[in-house]
Parts: sequence; structure tokens; C-alpha cells
Amino acid sequence: MADGKLICTNRQARHEYHIEESFEAGLVLQGTEVKSLREGRANLKGSYAAVDNGEVYLHECHISPYLNGGYANHEPKRPRKVLLHKQEVRRLLGKTQERGLTLIPLKLYFLRGKAKVELALARGKRLYDKREDMKRREADREIERAFKERRNG
Repeated sequence: MADGKLICTNRQARHEYHIEESFEAGLVLQGTEVKSLREGRANLKGSYAAVDNGEVYLHECHISPYLNGGYANHEPKRPRKVLLHKQEVRRLLGKTQERGLTLIPLKLYFLRGKAKVELALARGKRLYDKREDMKRREADREIERAFKERRNG
């Protein structure tokens, strides 16, 4: 993401998955969805992307209805088409089918006026992986505290 306006992030993604590779893609949106995104009213928690009929769709991404939308408002959790090149879609289809990888969105942002999503090819973490990460973070905090006490004391 180069100098884009961040809308929202999927904070659970790095806790739940090992990120193998990430890339940027555009989104096909309705007018009220764009206005709602400009207000920052989106949530990526629990969302994922999947390849259907040679096209990638973002599922379970909640974009709140636009307050002044009236009858033209959108469905909050409708599947949204992700814009990728054909060869990228083929590559992703192969990787998600055979290797147990999933496509998850990490960030939603605006770049030069266009709504973009940062998708990641990720492998789900096991429970012991999550525990290991928590232990490592706790150990890092302890080391940092010890250094801080040493400097101040």
C-alpha cells in the first residue's frame, strides 16, 4: 500500500494465519458502498476471498449501508468481485485447491481514488502455533521491561 487512505484492517488475520504472499487488487463496488467506505464503515473480520467460475469474489466483508442511501442502498454482506489479471486468478486457483491455502483480505484502502483490497495467500495456524506466538510476544515484552528498568534504574 503506497500512500493510500486506510479504511480498515483485518487484525485477526496475522493471529489466525501464516501469511505466505500478499498482493493488491481492485474491487467492483456500487455507489453507496464507496460512500460508506469513505466514511470508514467497513469490517473485514471473518471475510475471505474465493475463486468462482474463473473470477475472485470477496465474501462476508461487511460494508455498512450508507446513511443517506435511501432505496438505492446496497446489501451489507453481498459478495464483491475482486479485479485481478487472468493469470493471477489461475495461479491462485491452483494454490488454493491443492495446497490448503486460503485467500484472506488484510486491508481495505483507497489508492488514487480507487478502492483496493490487500489479499493474502495464507495457511491456517494450529493451536500450538498460536500459543507459541503468544509465548514469544510475552518473552519479548519481559525483555523490553528489563531493558527499560535497567536504563531508568
